[in-house]
Amino acid sequence: MERRTALKSMAVAVGGLISLPTWANGWNKATVQSFNSPLTLNANAILAEVVETIIPKTNTPGAKELGVHEFVQKMVADCYEPSAQENLTKGVAITDEMAQKTFNKPFVDCSAEQRTELLNQMSKSADASAKGFFSLVKGLTIRGYMNSEYVMTNITKYELIPGRFHGCVPVPSKTISQKPTK
Repeated sequence: MERRTALKSMAVAVGGLISLPTWANGWNKATVQSFNSPLTLNANAILAEVVETIIPKTNTPGAKELGVHEFVQKMVADCYEPSAQENLTKGVAITDEMAQKTFNKPFVDCSAEQRTELLNQMSKSADASAKGFFSLVKGLTIRGYMNSEYVMTNITKYELIPGRFHGCVPVPSKTISQKPTK
């Protein structure tokens, strides 16, 4: 192996090791709060109820409680093209319009069953905006929920560096009651 290639490989490895802890940490509400939402307050509330409908609260916190709607907005604003950002804004409006037409009330006032029914309609809709919005938000909701600090620390038992070595571990004594047969 040539010395330059070896040095280049070592530099990449060291850079990766330095950036690994930052990359591997789960996000939490505090890391997302510095973000200025492109949505209005009402649209933010609708998006919060959409993500809560996708992952509702059970014996674990729901997506809304973990702030996944803020994660969705930040991801769309920082990582997606402007067309996706428009689709998010438009999709929130479509969601509320569908709730008004179907149930004569805003999406945030609908029951959990009504919200689920509306989102199912959106997922099967012929309207590309509605279907695209639901697909985008569903994917980001699942990603945001599964990568949240709560899930990473309490459910999946994430370890930054797995496979540790315990050199001194107490071992329970075990008595042998039978002699092995030959």
